[in-house]
Amino acid sequence: MTAIDKKALIEERVNSGLRGQWYPVAKSVEVKASRPYGTRLLGEKIVLWRDAAGKINCIEDFCPHRGAPLSYGEIHEGNIGCRYHGVIVNGEGVVVRVPAMPECALEGRKALKSYQVTESNDAVFVYVPSVEQPQAPELALPRELTSDEWTGFLCTGLWETNYRYALDNLADPMHGCYLHAESFTLAYGSKQDLMKLDKTEAGFRISRVGQVGENFDWTEFEIHPGSMFCFLDIPYPPAAGPGGFMRILGFVTPVDEKTCKVFFWRMRKVTGLARESWRFLYRARLEQNHWNVLEQDRVMLEGMPDDARKREMLYQHDLGVSRIRQILTRAAKSQVEAELAQAAE
Repeated sequence: MTAIDKKALIEERVNSGLRGQWYPVAKSVEVKASRPYGTRLLGEKIVLWRDAAGKINCIEDFCPHRGAPLSYGEIHEGNIGCRYHGVIVNGEGVVVRVPAMPECALEGRKALKSYQVTESNDAVFVYVPSVEQPQAPELALPRELTSDEWTGFLCTGLWETNYRYALDNLADPMHGCYLHAESFTLAYGSKQDLMKLDKTEAGFRISRVGQVGENFDWTEFEIHPGSMFCFLDIPYPPAAGPGGFMRILGFVTPVDEKTCKVFFWRMRKVTGLARESWRFLYRARLEQNHWNVLEQDRVMLEGMPDDARKREMLYQHDLGVSRIRQILTRAAKSQVEAELAQAAE
C-alpha cells in the first residue's frame, strides 16, 4: 500500500469516526421494552431494545433473512422479531426462531454483530470495537456525573454536520462573544484576546488569556481509553438561581459522515433545597435560553460546507481546534495501522 493510500484511509477514519470508543446514542427513556429503537452509529444501522429485566440489547439493524430493518419490528419475550417475515433474533445476534418454517436451518446461527452497551446518567452508551481494543474498557465519565454534589439535565440534538465540526466548535471559546452575543449570559466580555493551550493529566485545556469568568472563556477536553468528552463553564448571574456557574459536559457522537448527535449535560453544584429550587427554575425559565444557544451553534455549523477544512485559514485563536484534530488523526493512524497489520497476517 502506498503512502497516499494510507493517508486516505486515515482521513476516512477521522471523517467517519474513531473505533474503540464508547458513544452515547440515545436517552435512556428512548430505549424501551415495548418497541425497538433504531439509530445509526459511525455510518452503521443499529437497533436497541430492553428485555423484561430492563437490560439493553444492541445489534445490527438488519434481518438476516432478507435485510429488512429489525427496528421496524416487535419485541418477543426479550428478543426482537422482524415485521417482514417474523424472524426472531436475540441480543447476541443469533436467530432463535423462524415462525414461518419450524426447524429452519437459520435457527441457532449467529448472523449479526452485537454491541456492548452500558447506561449512565440518563444516557445509553454503545461500544464500537477496534482491532486494538476489541473488548470495551470501563466507561470513563466526567467526575460531575458521579458526584452527589452536582445535579443537571441531559439534552441532545441531531446536527446535520460532520462530528469534527461540533468538536471544533467546542474547542473554540472565542466564538462565544460573537455567535452568542445576544444570549442570556454570553453577551459580556472582550471581543479581542489571545488563546493559550495547556496540557492536563488527561488531555488539554484551551482558554482565553485576557479574561476568566466573563463568558465561555475556556474548554477542557479529557481523552481516556474508550471515551472522549469536554467540559466548560458558563457564568451565571444571581438571578439564575443558586449554584454559581453552569457547567456543560459534552459528548459528540458520529452518526455518519454528514451527521452527528450531541449530548450535553447542563450541571450546577447544588444540594438540598437549593438543588430542588434550581431544578424547578431551570425547567420553568432557563431551559429555553440554553436551547437558543445550541440552535445558534447548530445553524452555523450546518451552514458550513462539508469540505470547509480544505479551504480554511486558521490563526492563533484556533490552538484548540488544531489540537483536537491532531488527537483524532493520531488515533486514526494507530487504528488503520493495526488493521493493515492484521490483514497482512
